[in-house]
Amino acid sequence: MTTLLPPASAPPARGRPACAAATPAAAATRRPAVGSVHSWDLSTGVDGPGTRFVTFLSGCPLTCLYCHNPDTWRMRNGKRTTADEVLAEAGKYTRFIAASGGGATVSGGEPLLQPVFTGELLHRFKHELGLHTALDTSGFLGVRATDALLRDTDLVLLDIKSWDRVTYRKVTGRPLEPTLVFARRLADLGKEVHVRFVLVPGLTDDPANIEGVAAFAASLGNVSRVDVLPFHKLGEAKWQALGMPFTLHDTPCPTPEQTTLARSVFTAHGLYAV
Repeated sequence: MTTLLPPASAPPARGRPACAAATPAAAATRRPAVGSVHSWDLSTGVDGPGTRFVTFLSGCPLTCLYCHNPDTWRMRNGKRTTADEVLAEAGKYTRFIAASGGGATVSGGEPLLQPVFTGELLHRFKHELGLHTALDTSGFLGVRATDALLRDTDLVLLDIKSWDRVTYRKVTGRPLEPTLVFARRLADLGKEVHVRFVLVPGLTDDPANIEGVAAFAASLGNVSRVDVLPFHKLGEAKWQALGMPFTLHDTPCPTPEQTTLARSVFTAHGLYAV
């Protein structure tokens, strides 16, 4: 990973957005959009199909208890970067990416906190580099995704962190409903979605909670895959470096059996779950 700026020294207040959304001024004047970028990387099998060029944007309105990149929470701690710079870097790998059946993913943080910049990246990845495009989002700011942005998005990686509303707010500091509204909008558009669900023992693993996510995902008709992601503590060192208490320190990682059982709930609803 090419990290563009050191991580933040402190987190934003829980429950408050890190920064206001970018304005459309750059697009209106035909200048390349500028955004706050945390880093970029090449990944395989994690951020969409094939090998992908992943741009991680800074800033997130959620403060998830298990976040493995808390250093992306503050937009101001990213590096101001133009879309031209990102495209130039991605362009180095297009043949390799295309040969793998991969593409480009805009992730974060939360990319819809910077909708103009995100929209330009997706548009140019798709139309200039000819890459399959994916948007990795919690859906909380789905209202900021314009129809044009979604037209340039081939796949949405949608995190549904809990079905139980109390648990969702405990995990993220935010309400669930905006994510559900965005999910229904994507279904109405026929936009392909991969749902992501993090399995955390004692937090999101209640059978009724998993059943709720599964039933909702199955009702949409556009979910082609569900990733049941076992909770891990790989980001704990980042929390410590930022002077932030990692409250899930004593939470065990789920066993393979627990993960398999959770996946079976989704498959029972006719969904492909991995």
